[in-house]
Amino acid sequence: MDPLTLDQLRVLVAVADSGGFSAAARRLGRAQSAISQSIQALEAHLRLKLFDRSTKLPKLTEPGQAILAEARRLLKSAEMLRARADSIAGGLEAELTISVNPLLPSAPAMRALHGLKKEFPTLPMTLLTEGIGAPERHLRDGTVQLAIYPVEEIAHLDLEAELLMMVELVPVVLASHPLAAEPGPISRATIADHVQLILTDGSPRGGWTKGVLSPRTWRFADLNTRMNFLLEGFGWCHMPKHVAAPLIAEGRLKRLQMQEHDGFTLALHVVHERGRPPGQAGRWLIARLKQELAEAALCPPVIPEA
Repeated sequence: MDPLTLDQLRVLVAVADSGGFSAAARRLGRAQSAISQSIQALEAHLRLKLFDRSTKLPKLTEPGQAILAEARRLLKSAEMLRARADSIAGGLEAELTISVNPLLPSAPAMRALHGLKKEFPTLPMTLLTEGIGAPERHLRDGTVQLAIYPVEEIAHLDLEAELLMMVELVPVVLASHPLAAEPGPISRATIADHVQLILTDGSPRGGWTKGVLSPRTWRFADLNTRMNFLLEGFGWCHMPKHVAAPLIAEGRLKRLQMQEHDGFTLALHVVHERGRPPGQAGRWLIARLKQELAEAALCPPVIPEA
């Protein structure tokens, strides 16, 4: 067994902070001889002289000052370790892993995650933000505990889903695109002459098929890349209203009026495997997300009928 102990480091810090062996003894409620013996044992183990005892009050040597700094760091780490153990014993996850669909509004999500960091400062976090099919894939292969994505059918025998919000998607195009000059409502025949930018997850299903109106399509794996192509005028697409609204207000995008399928909604859920409910931090984050989405007027209470 290594003779170096946390107690010796605590005694070292107490002596340095209180200014002497007797003062450290009073501070720790021990005999002065016990304090002296602890420091001597620490010096013998480290093969270093930590205190200059030639003066009335012991003074840290240069090596002693360096060791004191490391002792403080190790004691802090030990405190964090104890706090982590207590939290886990109390029901906190050892780590929180989540995969998030890009449809989740970033501002409310960031506020919720800031709150999570403040509430559980020692909790390790893994947040995966990939393409539209990644959250369910990560959930099913056990990579994450929670996944946030649109669930079209809730009756999965192996999954449990809880509604977070309804995401409204609206048809938009670059304001300088030829389609923006078409008077509305725009017919499907007119739409068919222009490229529609759609999202795909790389699966055999090909991603979302809802709202696909044009036979001419360009497919993208993530929302941000598709946004870049939209703003370059490559075509039109359905974008989340909370993402498109500022760009429409700025005049960069135009909201299209369609004769049919003039936008649609997707139900965004937080999903976990049945029998593996979220732990303390996961439950806290779900509640905080709902609160932030509600305050941003992005969290309708019910799923609309199909």
